[in-house]
Amino acid sequence: MEAIRIHSFGGPEVLKAEEAPTPEPGADEVLIKIYASGVNPVDWKIREGMNKERFPTHFPLIPGWDLSGVIEKTGRDVNNFKKGDEVYSRPDLTKNGTYAEYVAVKASLVALKPKTIDHVHAAAVPLAGLTAWQGLFDYGKLKAGEKVLIHAASGGVGSFAVQFAKWKGAYVIGTTSEKNIDFVKSLGADEVIDYKKEKFEERLKNIDLVFDTLGGEIQEKSFHVLREGGRLITTVKPESTDESKSKHIRVEGFSANSIPEELTQIAGLIDRGKIKPIVGKVFPLEQAAEAQRLSKEGHVRGKIVLEVVHEK
Repeated sequence: MEAIRIHSFGGPEVLKAEEAPTPEPGADEVLIKIYASGVNPVDWKIREGMNKERFPTHFPLIPGWDLSGVIEKTGRDVNNFKKGDEVYSRPDLTKNGTYAEYVAVKASLVALKPKTIDHVHAAAVPLAGLTAWQGLFDYGKLKAGEKVLIHAASGGVGSFAVQFAKWKGAYVIGTTSEKNIDFVKSLGADEVIDYKKEKFEERLKNIDLVFDTLGGEIQEKSFHVLREGGRLITTVKPESTDESKSKHIRVEGFSANSIPEELTQIAGLIDRGKIKPIVGKVFPLEQAAEAQRLSKEGHVRGKIVLEVVHEK
């Protein structure tokens, strides 16, 4: 099969298009013919050798951990899927990924894809969608009527988080750049702050939940806007401060888990027209290096996707 592999850590130039063995599914796995693969920051972070303890890497490695495709073959113990099922998944990040024509994935990490969107848009959902869902609901415990501040609201995770929070009935505030203000409003945000022109920490107060994907100074300033006993949930390193402690703010970091039941819930919202995956840029598989360069720049609306099979 055709795949994009790396044989060493390094820059985008280490991504090579080459022939690789087609995987054989284990007893509890399914072999998926990949139609599209999402591109995420974790892809280039692993390629650069970051977080080696968390993501042990064996070369050659196929990156990519977001997919939409069709089941080609099932392992002998799999009885909840069959050949021909259209599925999507966030596979195991410690194994070969989805920049390829095929991947073997544990059936316990797979869900039926949304019926109303194509594979390119479905591939944009799993990792970013699960991150937004779990950050807001599993960890953030967001309730209807609460005020939530979502940083980087136009990005892959942020664009889902804005929509999920609005669907939940929260009052949604997002930060973004000027060019994306109308876009974030179109996703359902009640207020949008241009982070280059306005200091969110001076404008806001009594926020119930901050969802942070940026960390550092942004995370520290976010404590100013939270109410007493508020929550800050982050996808990066959580840092408590004197202010967070004095205000009894719950600070928690997390990495999203692959939970098919949640992917099924998200698929239902998409099929009912409540949520729309945002795809900012589509590349052919062979241009994975360029896709990762763009991902690292961090200025794309929504998600970047690699198209493996062109749908007519």
